[in-house]
Amino acid sequence: MATTTRDRLVAAAFELFAQRGYDATTVDEIATLAGTGRSTFFRHFRGKEDVVLPDHEALLGRVAGRLATGTASGMQIALREAAGIVLEQYLDEGGTARARYRLASTVPAIRDREIASVQRYVRLFAQHIHRWLAPESDGPLRAELVAASVVIAHNHVLRQWLRGEVDGADQTRTLLDQSLSLGLSLLRSQASSAASTIVITGAHPDVDQVLRQVREALTPPASGKIPDAPGIETS
Repeated sequence: MATTTRDRLVAAAFELFAQRGYDATTVDEIATLAGTGRSTFFRHFRGKEDVVLPDHEALLGRVAGRLATGTASGMQIALREAAGIVLEQYLDEGGTARARYRLASTVPAIRDREIASVQRYVRLFAQHIHRWLAPESDGPLRAELVAASVVIAHNHVLRQWLRGEVDGADQTRTLLDQSLSLGLSLLRSQASSAASTIVITGAHPDVDQVLRQVREALTPPASGKIPDAPGIETS
């Protein structure tokens, strides 16, 4: 139930959009149905597009607040929780969020504004990931990749929920957690991965013998575990 003036204006707008269509609905009609005046409408919104869109300014502020508390050791948790803040906003909106999604598919101005907002989230996530990965040589690149991946993973799951392809909020949250795991895998530095080191010594090694030993060193045993830093010496 709409409890604030802003909530009443949003509810009135979506009701009129459903009845008359977006283009045929005026600001005055929205204000009248919400029990306010035109000037009150413009104290809350700049126009019809803004009454449709979520309050991205407030939402970005909440996301930024969570990311600001994150550290390099806890960045995965910070990113998951920050993405969860955005998802919960849409889940809380329920039918309003789904009505907005349907409008965006038919009203170019709304669709363009939503696309532009996506980049604001990418930049915000990237800003903090850069801070966490700054000491690493490939940190700047991975920061950009992870930021984009987090937002893409969130939006992929969100669209499934908006289209009614996901059954309930709990399943949606689970899907987001699973999807984020793919993008967050880029946070692991290649330098931290197990690697094989092969050292060849001797002036005239037997090439065939060396190749055989290299293959043996790089072939995982039956357990699937790659030996740590095997050494090969020839003389």
